[in-house]
Amino acid sequence: MSASIADLKLRHQFMLALLLVMLCAVPVLVFAGEALDYRLKARAVAPGVWVVEGARADFAPANGCNIINTGFVATGAGVTVVNTGPSYRYGQQLRALIERTTPEPIVRVVNLNQHPDYFLGNQAFADVPRAATPATHAAIARDGQAFEDNLYRLCGDWMSGTHTLPPDTDAVTGSETVGRRRLEWMELAGHTDSDLVLTVDGQVLFAGGLVFSQRTPTTPHARLDAWRDSLDRLGALPPMVLVPSHGSVGETGAMAQTARYLTWLDTRLQAAAEQGLDIPEILRLPVPEEFSRQAAFTTEYPRNIVHLYPRYEQAALRH
Repeated sequence: MSASIADLKLRHQFMLALLLVMLCAVPVLVFAGEALDYRLKARAVAPGVWVVEGARADFAPANGCNIINTGFVATGAGVTVVNTGPSYRYGQQLRALIERTTPEPIVRVVNLNQHPDYFLGNQAFADVPRAATPATHAAIARDGQAFEDNLYRLCGDWMSGTHTLPPDTDAVTGSETVGRRRLEWMELAGHTDSDLVLTVDGQVLFAGGLVFSQRTPTTPHARLDAWRDSLDRLGALPPMVLVPSHGSVGETGAMAQTARYLTWLDTRLQAAAEQGLDIPEILRLPVPEEFSRQAAFTTEYPRNIVHLYPRYEQAALRH
């Protein structure tokens, strides 16, 4: 292979710019203020544990950038909120939903990772502690403004008034008893540098960004080997109701499906680099139906390649 690493970097900078223009040129729609209702619903997945499901899609004005599954747990000593959604408006509506669903006061918010729909609703919870791991703290401090800008561009008026309110306390891993609940916090990695996972009473598993259900995974901060190792650890846990970050709740095969996709993606990119293929050539290769029919595949798969392929090419050049 005659291309140098410097040549590859220049080529991929051009390809990245081109693909991002193609993939992200989403028209921003302007809605009347009264129409900006997320219509959030609380779904009980165990006694005192609720999930609020987002659209199984990509960020878009039609869904107000609401593609995440958030949740909340009534402990008997107050409510723990798991993620706060993509906007201040979402956070307000989530808080109102929680207050309609349980009489317990909200005492804590936990942001499971650094991605914007995990924390941009924090403003609605400014009066309670907001926890995240130190690595997530650092990532939000570094990238929060860029996340805001991107979602404002994608979803327009839905984002009105949204500003990053970072977590203000450190999440502590391990077991804790809160009221009548036994909560177990695990810090894993792979989807981001720090993926916090919560189990509630050994019955419900909030797997965060490590599991996608019938939706193509996002990879802007991914390390596939670490991600698959984390899935192996989650797979060793006793069976529980599975709450992924994106996609259908409670699907028992979602963890294995995510692992299969990551393994296939890793194999494809490694083989493509060894053959000297470029990104458009990879995009023309056939894809197994299991993956091509996933939600958001047409946008996320090209982004997966843009995010990850330069590492494979550089590794091929070194060998």
